[in-house]
Amino acid sequence: MNHSHYERPALGWALLGVMTVWTALTAVAYAQPVGRRWPLLVADVAVAVGMVLATLAVETAHRIDAGSPTLPAAWAAAPILACAVADGPRGGTLAALAVAAADVGERGSLTEHTFNGVVLLLFAGAVGGYVVRLGVRAERAIGTAARREAAVAERERLARDIHDSVLQVLALVSRRGAALGGEASELARLAGEQEVRLRSLVSTPAPVRDDKGSVDVRALLEPLASAAVTVSCPADSVPLPEHAAHEVAAAVAAALDNVRRHAGDGARAWVFLEDAEDTVVVSIRDDGLGMPTDRLDEAREAGRLGVIQSILGRVRDLGGQATVTSAPGEGTEVELRVPRC
Repeated sequence: MNHSHYERPALGWALLGVMTVWTALTAVAYAQPVGRRWPLLVADVAVAVGMVLATLAVETAHRIDAGSPTLPAAWAAAPILACAVADGPRGGTLAALAVAAADVGERGSLTEHTFNGVVLLLFAGAVGGYVVRLGVRAERAIGTAARREAAVAERERLARDIHDSVLQVLALVSRRGAALGGEASELARLAGEQEVRLRSLVSTPAPVRDDKGSVDVRALLEPLASAAVTVSCPADSVPLPEHAAHEVAAAVAAALDNVRRHAGDGARAWVFLEDAEDTVVVSIRDDGLGMPTDRLDEAREAGRLGVIQSILGRVRDLGGQATVTSAPGEGTEVELRVPRC
């Protein structure tokens, strides 16, 4: 204890009492997520800086020149670590610089003892923040992996059930219909297409929501591939908020359904997913019959709003844009542009 050497011991005890009360208050506040925000963090650093500078009013000039510890000593590192936990290396380093500046100001110069203390403060702030951020990332990765593992297990269970029932029936219809010929061959073709789509659906990993509430759009579009539909996606994840991702997938499914109904026999379709940083772009093209440029306006006037509501309306509600380009004999292209936020 240094109180016997203080120039003003009563003031020293009073300041130590303030430090004790402040420690209790911050311990309670930091226990709640709402308390780990910048107003309290800045106040915590300010109190630490004030206590370091208050050493000038408590200690003797001789002891300060001799390198005596500051009044708060190691206590001043607590707000640095708090900032490092809340904001990573940046927050920890800024807090360390503030306390270090107060330490240099209290000494009046950058002595060897002060230099060592400054280095330790910066080390605690920067490295402590980095370790905390690394731990948070690891925790998020473990959580995402656990959710993905649970989704895969459920998908495998459903795949077994579907394989033993629905897929077997579709395969049987496809084979028998092809053997019977005539109108049954058309049923066989449709059953075969649905079998391919269903097999793709149960074999594609289920979309997993990450810790930010986003879903990889690729996981929703790739199951739409079939013998007549090619889906091309980037190699990297294309995240969108969960609701937006499902709405985009629904719009693409509606566009492909429109191709099957109106593009003509044997028409093929291609789906292209692009990640344009702040925008996700999906293009659906087909080589079918196409349509006149005024067909959508006529459908709107006639009250047939299937394409408008299912495709254009969904994208518009997400704050995006959808365009339809077509001409007789040249197929149709639908482009969907959805902002990330």
